[in-house]
Amino acid sequence: MPKPSPDLTNLICDIALYNSENAYEKLFKYLFPALYRFCYCLLKSREQAEEIANDVMITLWKNRIKLPEIQNIKVYSFVIARNLCLNAINKTSKKELVFLEDIDVQLVLDTLDPEQLLINDELKKKLEQATHALPSRCKLVFKLIKEDGLSYKETATILNISTKTVDAHLVTAVKKLTAVLKVEFNLM
Repeated sequence: MPKPSPDLTNLICDIALYNSENAYEKLFKYLFPALYRFCYCLLKSREQAEEIANDVMITLWKNRIKLPEIQNIKVYSFVIARNLCLNAINKTSKKELVFLEDIDVQLVLDTLDPEQLLINDELKKKLEQATHALPSRCKLVFKLIKEDGLSYKETATILNISTKTVDAHLVTAVKKLTAVLKVEFNLM
């Protein structure tokens, strides 16, 4: 379950108008964990994910004067992260160009909410296997919507796809995960 969002408009105004490090720190604490998870899904490297998430936050600070012009700072941050991740992948890849569809996305289902703690290890392993078997875009859409709490429109903007495509990916992911649960609990 995503954390409640702070008043981003006031934080951004304080950062842009008053160079408020306190407001920036709050924005950092709000955005960084989700950016890190997103980058990690794409890069599969904790060090690179942390570096790129930090780079996104540094970019926000450097461009703080322009922040009030941005309509959705969270989506803007994810788009920066996506682009930096793709650049990093392209630099380390022998291919000339890597597309988002070609990246094997890994989801981490380790959350500490009470609902997740109730799921037994065997079921958790089966769900992880099922999510791993999802096509990469489905995994990414599922992660952004269900783990990071983004809307369909925000997810579409980040992945540069239509909201109908986001919906189709999420429906596919949920159907496949539901099938695993039905088999596990003999609900067929």
